[in-house]
Amino acid sequence: MSGKTLTRMDLSEAVFREVGLSRNDSAQLVESVLKHVSDALVAGEQVKISSFGTFSVRDKAARVGRNPKTGDEVPISPRRVLTFRPSHLMKERVVSGTKK
Repeated sequence: MSGKTLTRMDLSEAVFREVGLSRNDSAQLVESVLKHVSDALVAGEQVKISSFGTFSVRDKAARVGRNPKTGDEVPISPRRVLTFRPSHLMKERVVSGTKK
């Protein structure tokens, strides 16, 4: 692994270079898209991005877990979790290691 992390600034810089918007407009566009995605997830909607994957929120019920060190039972409270399921095309790209 390269250890590099893709950031919002990297995304807005890519929009700036490839689309030709100003740097400020590119940053605003990226922020707007990310806000729409997060707002939809907070509302409990699925977010499907073609050829990329699907983000969704799942409700997990309360359950009893165990402390692996001591073996003591510990209650785990109910919670909402964010899940991502990559598309078949994304899986194939990651496995093959090819950039497009």
